[in-house]
Amino acid sequence: MKKKILFIFFFLNFFNYAYGSTETKILNNFKKIQNISFDFKQNIEEKTEEGNCIIKYPKKIYCSYNNKNKKIIVSNGKSLVIKNRIGKSYFLYPLEKTPLVIILNKELLINKIKKLKAKFIEDKYYVYSIENDFNKINIFFEKNSYDLIGWQTEDIYQNLAMTYIYNIKKNISVDEKLFKLPKQN
Repeated sequence: MKKKILFIFFFLNFFNYAYGSTETKILNNFKKIQNISFDFKQNIEEKTEEGNCIIKYPKKIYCSYNNKNKKIIVSNGKSLVIKNRIGKSYFLYPLEKTPLVIILNKELLINKIKKLKAKFIEDKYYVYSIENDFNKINIFFEKNSYDLIGWQTEDIYQNLAMTYIYNIKKNISVDEKLFKLPKQN
């Protein structure tokens, strides 16, 4: 009798994993991530920028842009800094006032996805439209791997910003010093 119950339990778990909902598969994949490193391409209006980022949950990000100003974006979990390494431009924002707070808050993201149904787009990816306070973001997951592959927001000037991520590496060794906010010039 115990063997039958055990067999049924394993069968149901396998069935649920193999044929579970898209949301379940995305959530199971996403819950395993402690940090994620990737290259990105970002389109804002007709301008394209590229670079690489590391997100460390909860709420930390470091991005380095491959542009002429060598822009960086850093969040320590509370504030977000955008700084040009060439020149003296420096912008400091409360993280909670930016749409990135949704991407950087894994628990919030998981709780929002649990309540939503994904839209399947172009037979390529799943998208969730998520709102939190005054922040709105569309988050994209790849259809086969269920990996995060990008997001769409409005920037601080209300321009549509599309970020596509690739060369994804999960749960790598990350230096905490990356997330220390840069000093003003």
